[in-house]
Amino acid sequence: MPSKKLSPCPNRPNCVSSEATAGRHFIEPYVLAVDTHQAWQVLQTLIADLPRTAVRIANDTYIHAESKSRLFGFVDDVEFLLQPKKNQIAIRSASRTGYSDLGVNRKRLEILRRKLQTLNVIR
Repeated sequence: MPSKKLSPCPNRPNCVSSEATAGRHFIEPYVLAVDTHQAWQVLQTLIADLPRTAVRIANDTYIHAESKSRLFGFVDDVEFLLQPKKNQIAIRSASRTGYSDLGVNRKRLEILRRKLQTLNVIR
């Protein structure tokens, strides 16, 4: 059964989520500028092109990918949840280990945001 919510952020600064309520964890969701099916397809293609990233789960409304750091191979969990009624995609990226991520998780999602905006898929 597809997920209805993203995983919550732990009480560490190495996670961002559009479903978080804490200021340091919050990141804006992707607001769609095209139909949901088209946006979802483009997002899946962009995720597949991310370096050292493997999609573990992908269905009609939920994607879970693992992204490894270049130097030590630390794994980050990256999640996306299509929310058609809200016309958006909820997003989350979090390190599995450690305390700080030096902003890597936020940067990853913002890079995807810029690519999707360039393609006019999101606002």
